[in-house]
Amino acid sequence: MANIILLIFCFIAGIVLRLSGRMPDNASAVLNGFIINIGLPAMALAYLNGITLSADIGLAILVPWVLFILGAAILWPVCRLLAFSRPTTGCVILVGSMANTSFLGIPLIEAYYGPQWMSVGVVMDQLGSYIVLTFLGITVARIFAAGPRPKPREIIGTILRFPPFLATVLALILISVPYPDWLSVMLERLAVTVAPLALVSVGFQLRVSEVRGKVVPLLVGLGYKLFLGPALMLIIFVWLLGSKGTIGQVMIFEAAMAPMIGASIVAMDNDLDPSLATLLVGLGVPLSFLTLALWFQVLGGV
Repeated sequence: MANIILLIFCFIAGIVLRLSGRMPDNASAVLNGFIINIGLPAMALAYLNGITLSADIGLAILVPWVLFILGAAILWPVCRLLAFSRPTTGCVILVGSMANTSFLGIPLIEAYYGPQWMSVGVVMDQLGSYIVLTFLGITVARIFAAGPRPKPREIIGTILRFPPFLATVLALILISVPYPDWLSVMLERLAVTVAPLALVSVGFQLRVSEVRGKVVPLLVGLGYKLFLGPALMLIIFVWLLGSKGTIGQVMIFEAAMAPMIGASIVAMDNDLDPSLATLLVGLGVPLSFLTLALWFQVLGGV
C-alpha cells in the first residue's frame, strides 16, 4: 500500500509543480532523460541479477509480447478506420499495448496475491515488458514519429543505442555473477527513482483540459489495455495453453495493469502525441485500480 500511496503522491506532486510554476517548462524532458539513460538501465542491472528462470514462468515472459503484438494488430486498423493522425496512431499502439508490470504490477501482486508471487512480476517486467519496449516499442515509435519513415538500419541503430537495451544485455551476461555489495546498493537506489520521477513527469505534463479533444483515442487505447487485451491473454494463456492456478492468475492480472509509464516516456520522447500519452497513463492508472479489482474477482475462478 505504501508504494501505491507514493505513486499517487508523486503524480499529484507533478501536477502541483506545474501549476505553481516552480519548475521550468522543459522539466519533464530532463526527468525523462534521466529515467531512460540512468534509471531504467539501473533497474535492468539490479533486478535481473540472480533471477532463476524455470519452465513454469516461460509463458509469463511471453505475455507482454503477445499483448503487444495483438494490440498492434487490432489497434492499427481501428486507428486507420477512425482517421487518427500518424503520431496519435503510434501513441495508441505503443502506450495502449504495454502494461505497467513493474511500478504498479509488482506492488499490486504483493497486495492481492502475496509477496511469494512478486518474482513472477519481476521476470515478466524485465524479460518481457522492457525487452518488448526496446525492440517492438522503439520500432513503432520510429515508424510513427513525425518526418520521413526511417529505414530498417536506422531503427536497428536506435534499438542498439537504447540504454535500457544495452543494460539488459549486460544484465543477462552477468545474471549469475554476484555483484559487490556497493554496486548492488547503488543500482537498487537508482532503480527505485524510476517510478517516482516517472509519475512526477506524467503529472507535470497532464492537461485534463485536453481530454475533450482526445476522448476517442483514449477510449480505444484504454479499452484495449484494461479490458480487451487482458481478456485475450486469459483466452490464450489460461484456456488454450492451460496455465492454471495462481501463476496463471498473476500473469493475466499483470496484463490488466494500466498503461506502461516507460512506453509513455518513449512516446513523448518521439513526439507521438505527448498529451495523449500523458492522458493514457494519467487517467489509466487511477481507473485501473477499479478494473483490477474486477479482474481479481474474475480470475478467482481460474
